[in-house]
Amino acid sequence: MTVARRRILLVGCGKMGQALGRGWLARGQNPAGLVAIEPNDVMARAARDAGIPTVRLLSQVDAAFQPDWVVLAVKPQVAASVLTDYARFAQPATFVSIIAGTRVSTLRTLLGPKAAVVRAMPNTAAAVERGMTAAFAGPGVSTGARSECTALLDAVGDVAWIEDEALMDAVTAVSGSGPAYVFLLIECLAEAGVKAGLAPQLAQRLARQTIVGAGELARVSPEAAQVLRQNVTSPGGTTEAALKVLMASDGLQRLMTEAVAAAAARSRELAG
Repeated sequence: MTVARRRILLVGCGKMGQALGRGWLARGQNPAGLVAIEPNDVMARAARDAGIPTVRLLSQVDAAFQPDWVVLAVKPQVAASVLTDYARFAQPATFVSIIAGTRVSTLRTLLGPKAAVVRAMPNTAAAVERGMTAAFAGPGVSTGARSECTALLDAVGDVAWIEDEALMDAVTAVSGSGPAYVFLLIECLAEAGVKAGLAPQLAQRLARQTIVGAGELARVSPEAAQVLRQNVTSPGGTTEAALKVLMASDGLQRLMTEAVAAAAARSRELAG
């Protein structure tokens, strides 16, 4: 199915829903084939300002509009009260859920046992089309639908598929929560710069652009992160002195391993 011929019903138009909508339109999605439902007036207005056709209620969607894809982007706490209204689209549409912490089995309970559901976990970098999304295909999702789903999700960044839904907790801990770890690194690097004598504004600028530049280099380089790190590290130099601290047994790797484990454990708890 070509981009222009997709019929997409987007349920929820918060930040992630808007990012997806903008990404589809930028890739050539026909606005006539896209409808978003958002009851919040502020978010609905922002979505319309972004060019996304938006209504407040499902009842306002033209009865002749039959979606190929229903993308679920609502908050997990309202899923149970909202999603049953969309069960009628279960065939032939495929559902894509970006509802945090909600398993495919739970979604199929709400949408019906024949619902074909893809569970996806994007991250906030989707807002600038540099997101990372992991996806899991539930029962009934065809090979063709999976391929088309990749095209839907890569409108906001890279897409990776996992074959075991249980891995979604680790995905959440690494890439879902990951942007916060990077933002914290910027904060810490800037604060360390201030303590080393830099003015706060300069320290913040240096830290932010250093992370941005290093991230872009990692994105475009064919070399592994380990090699890129080694390329920057001259024997006996300043970088090596810093890395001896960061790479100590109680350094960054231990902290990151513990942080990811804590996030994955909490993800499992929230999923119930």
